[in-house]
Amino acid sequence: MAVKLRLKRMGAKKAPFYRIVAADSRFPRDGRDIEVIGTYNPTCNPAEIHVDAELAMKWLKNGAQPSDTVRNILSKEGIMKRYHDEKRAK
Repeated sequence: MAVKLRLKRMGAKKAPFYRIVAADSRFPRDGRDIEVIGTYNPTCNPAEIHVDAELAMKWLKNGAQPSDTVRNILSKEGIMKRYHDEKRAK
């Protein structure tokens, strides 16, 4: 099973709200997910981001591949740097 960390769109029309989820890459974007890692609300200024760092690290260590947008979000939160530092320490 190819697990990806990606955004799942929620919210109303013209008012998007996203959940950051771990999901099988073969499922649709808004389909079934394995676990919710955080949320992203781009309509606020600045955008609201809430990420459970421990869950994100768990999925990255287990081989989940983040989408480009999720990779940028995790980088802004400092999670990707922490992941790469732990990977280099091994």
